[in-house]
Amino acid sequence: MNQAELIKAVAEEAGLPQTGVESTLKALGKITQAALGAGGEVTLPGIGRVYSEERAARPGRNPRTGDALQIAAKNVPKFSAAKVLKDVTAG
Repeated sequence: MNQAELIKAVAEEAGLPQTGVESTLKALGKITQAALGAGGEVTLPGIGRVYSEERAARPGRNPRTGDALQIAAKNVPKFSAAKVLKDVTAG
């Protein structure tokens, strides 16, 4: 499902105008980015939890030259599915 299909489906399900749903989804994206940037998390009921996790520094190798290098530590976004979502997709 792409963004346009999601907006249309949510609008129909909730009985809201598509422009309102589109604005809400954009706001949700901005809020999620801000929360993860601050090291927090966002729980989406019935869907799951989006959070930020630190990936430790590790040794790596340049694929072009084969030289060893150190890959810096960084924060990466993670997603943990809610039990309800896992149950639906388990078949």
